Amino acid sequence: DTATRLQAEKALVEFTNSPDCLSKCQLLLERGSSSYSQLLAATCLTKLVSRTNNPLPLEQRIDIRNYVLNYLATRPKLATFVTQALIQLYARITKLGWFDCQKDEYVFRNVITDVTRFLQVRVFCIFSYCFAPWYPLSSLSFDLIADTTHPLTKHRKIASSFRDSSLFDIFTLSCNLLKQASGKNLNLNDESQHGLLMQLLKLTHNCLNFDFIGTSTDESSDDLCTVQIPTSWRSAFLDSSTLQLFFDLYHSIPPSFSPLVLSCLVQIASVRRSLFNNAERAKFLSHLVDGVKRILENPQSLSDPNNYHEFCRLLARLKSNYQLGELVKVENYPEVIRLIANFTVTSLQHWEFAPNSVHYLLSLWQRLAASVPYVKATEPHMLETYTPEVTKAYITSRLESVHIILRDGLEDPLDDTGLVQQQLDQLSTIGRCEYEKTCALLVQLFDQSAQSYQELLQSATASPMDVAVQEGRLTWLVYIIGAVIGGRVSFASTDEQDAMDGELVCRVLQLMNLTDSRLAQAGNEKLELAMLSFFEQFRKIYIGDQVQKSSKLYRRLSEVLGLNDETMVLSVFIGKIITNLKYWGRCEPITSKTLQLLNDLSIGYPFQKSCWVSVRKLVKLSAVQFMLNNHTSEHFSFLGINNQSNLTDMRCRTTFYTALGRLLMVDLGEDEDQYEQFMLPLTAAFETVAQMFSTNTFNEQEAKRTLVGLVRDLRGIAFAFNAKTSFMMLFEWIYPSYMPILQRAIELWYHDPACTTPVLKLMAELVHNRSQRLQFDVSSPNGILLFRETSKMITTYGNRILTLGEVPKDQVYALKLKGISICFSMLKAALSGSYVNFGVFRLYGDDALDNALQTFIKLLLSIPHSDLLDYPKLSQSYYSLLEVLTQDHMNFIASLEPHVIMYILSSISEGLTALDTMVCTGCCSCLDHIVTYLFKQLSRSTKKRTTPLTQESDRFLHIMQQHPEMIQQMLSTVLNIIIFEDCRNQWSMSRPLLGLILLNEKYFSDLRNSIVNSQPPEKQQAMHLCFENLMEGIERNLLTKNRDRFTQNLSAFRREVNDSMKNSTYGVNSNDMMS
Repeated sequence: DTATRLQAEKALVEFTNSPDCLSKCQLLLERGSSSYSQLLAATCLTKLVSRTNNPLPLEQRIDIRNYVLNYLATRPKLATFVTQALIQLYARITKLGWFDCQKDEYVFRNVITDVTRFLQVRVFCIFSYCFAPWYPLSSLSFDLIADTTHPLTKHRKIASSFRDSSLFDIFTLSCNLLKQASGKNLNLNDESQHGLLMQLLKLTHNCLNFDFIGTSTDESSDDLCTVQIPTSWRSAFLDSSTLQLFFDLYHSIPPSFSPLVLSCLVQIASVRRSLFNNAERAKFLSHLVDGVKRILENPQSLSDPNNYHEFCRLLARLKSNYQLGELVKVENYPEVIRLIANFTVTSLQHWEFAPNSVHYLLSLWQRLAASVPYVKATEPHMLETYTPEVTKAYITSRLESVHIILRDGLEDPLDDTGLVQQQLDQLSTIGRCEYEKTCALLVQLFDQSAQSYQELLQSATASPMDVAVQEGRLTWLVYIIGAVIGGRVSFASTDEQDAMDGELVCRVLQLMNLTDSRLAQAGNEKLELAMLSFFEQFRKIYIGDQVQKSSKLYRRLSEVLGLNDETMVLSVFIGKIITNLKYWGRCEPITSKTLQLLNDLSIGYPFQKSCWVSVRKLVKLSAVQFMLNNHTSEHFSFLGINNQSNLTDMRCRTTFYTALGRLLMVDLGEDEDQYEQFMLPLTAAFETVAQMFSTNTFNEQEAKRTLVGLVRDLRGIAFAFNAKTSFMMLFEWIYPSYMPILQRAIELWYHDPACTTPVLKLMAELVHNRSQRLQFDVSSPNGILLFRETSKMITTYGNRILTLGEVPKDQVYALKLKGISICFSMLKAALSGSYVNFGVFRLYGDDALDNALQTFIKLLLSIPHSDLLDYPKLSQSYYSLLEVLTQDHMNFIASLEPHVIMYILSSISEGLTALDTMVCTGCCSCLDHIVTYLFKQLSRSTKKRTTPLTQESDRFLHIMQQHPEMIQQMLSTVLNIIIFEDCRNQWSMSRPLLGLILLNEKYFSDLRNSIVNSQPPEKQQAMHLCFENLMEGIERNLLTKNRDRFTQNLSAFRREVNDSMKNSTYGVNSNDMMS
């Protein structure tokens, strides 16, 4: 019940905030009979020690730490969730107090000593729970109290110190305890011994899984990463007994523990190569391979899916971290590669068992096959023997699965196109190794299935199941053929291999002719998608100037199908595209992939010169001319206005018209008659909408559909028209005749994003000066007229969207923020397009610019700060627009009300710490423009002979002098990021920093002194010297030469400070100061 839950949460908050909470929690732990009361006490104590305002004194936290450890030691039968909560409390106290000193001693760092003193035999259980939240640092962010300036900074400093001072000792302890456990006959039926061993393994795994270099990588992408073990750990990995321990454990403990043991082995196998020299690495690899061989010879435990999955990951690491030339030198390599091949073949044949693990096996073989051309070792790699077996096992197992899936109604892997594509990408490399065998197998299997399929289609008594089975088999074969043809890019191809590709292509095209001839009666969606995948791979490899037309593939196509040259092959592509659009117009997946293929074929001029010849050939085809002259719903059903479909289903129209626009441009030149002819269907659509709007009563749904389809079409054309001549034709066609219709649509349907989004996106495209296409003659007012229309649309939409009132949080982006984001992008494109002189608007009393900017401010103030950073597209559009405004329209920014200026400065301050580098860099640029403006105005105000400051400038200076804390906060933030963070845009950060320092010299001096004084006494002189060097040779101005010298000084400063801070407490203290 929601009401009861809210009431309980309120009571919990009141309990935590009460003055006697600490004593109440102790009473609950001492006297509480319920596990839930103990959990409540542990949770409240965790919140108490975590609070930033009014934190608990150091002595009190030490007492709580000791009490918790003693409590755990004296109550071994606590409920598991209570134990976890108490250990979480201990972990929180330890982490947050990591740098706390008492009598020159770090009181929370003697982790091993403290825990052992209280708990002894349960030590590893505590360690496992206690330090699990440290791994990796990305999980730390939700477990610690983040400081208000930059959350991860403090975490990284604590983690680095923990790594250097304690982690190796904990890892050594866990390995020693594991050795003791493996040497004793543990009774794993005893729940306590079972649990302790499990926690010990978790602890060891967490030690190996630590984020050693603070990269906070995404855990979902770590499958092939390197473990950055510190050099100080070398001894543990040079000792072969460490590796042997885990292989021995795997064979001696029950299968329920084995996945954790194998996970540890995966991490050990991934230690960075540079930890060893060549001889040490060879020895380590030899022991690793011997252990893998032993598991393969005794595979009983691999019947458990978790063990199987982890073992597949271990096999993948063999090649991700070691070279084939190193593997072949291992003593037992021939036997091991045979066992791995047999294991892989068996795994592929049992396709229904742990399907998510196949990725790792295919990854291993893909990497092995890709290495063959580069291996220099004299020892045989034997891959020519085993890769064909793997390829055959994959292909035949997929074909055999079709009948079982259809018969038993199982989930079809072909429905997961992402998984299929991933496996095919891997197979494309594997199959190209010993390609003759791959090709022979595919030809044999394809001929069998195609013949059976043809016989079934000719038989009057064929069962639908038999037909579906053959179509399923052919679908897999077409996908696989496309993949192996695409794999040609990975290997140096020979004429013989091109001829083999020709054999495969001929068969797929013959199958296509058969299936297309039956589309009027029936079709198979999955087979059609496979065909499109094949065409895409074929296009990449064999279409364009990068392939010699003397290729034996073309010779084979000529002999079998009469396709004598590339032009005839292109006609097959276009024929298939038109056929699909005709028969599959209501099938979104096929329509969208078909149009994408057309779009890819049309990309030539001016993007890819090598494809330009192919595009010219394409345009000359009668089928392409047919499309250019007949792009109506009569010929292409997906262009029709179907009342049953959603407005969002029309997105594919933009892709279609982008392709048609590119093809039209090839021979368009200045031929206005040809352009008018092409635009006739769109002209008719605009006239229809205009007719509807001219009457008081019209079918609103029909009008919406017509207009949305039309603007999506136009956006595709506008995107394609990158040249001035063609774009001017489009501009003169749409303005002034049809622009009022777009404005009217915004007025009528502002509340319906399905209508407004396409219209706003079209306008944003029209004002985007891509490739300098918007270049008006000196006597033309069109640039100003275009901006007037832009301003009118932004103002119309902005004023109306603000009348929506309160919008539910889950709908706020779709209904409001998305449209606002597009308006920001539109205004940015118009302001930075360099085709309007914005000074003339005020000069001649035109309020278009002022209206647009005032509407921007209204829209901005309606958005909470958190939303600006929560929605990536909104962030990028807002900060890129703000960058243009602060660069070219700073007088407007200076004229704003104080609360608006503070809102903008706050948004810049928050954006400086954004995870998106583009947003962060944009904020640096905005801040640089503002600081430069401030500095110039201040400099002018102090000079005796100068032009008096404008009213806006004087007011802006006054506001900033009233609120110096905002600029000072940003100075702290920028300096903090440069010193502590993995600052990827250091140059951008350096540009505003000099201005910030010159505007706040006293504050910077105080900041510097605080940082220096926070250092240990022996490091204060070095830190002071770093700051002296930073400002050496820097003058009190913002000239380019002075800025460049400061940027160079800053690079040296960052290096010197990082060296000075090693193993110091500086990071945390300075962060607290800056918060």
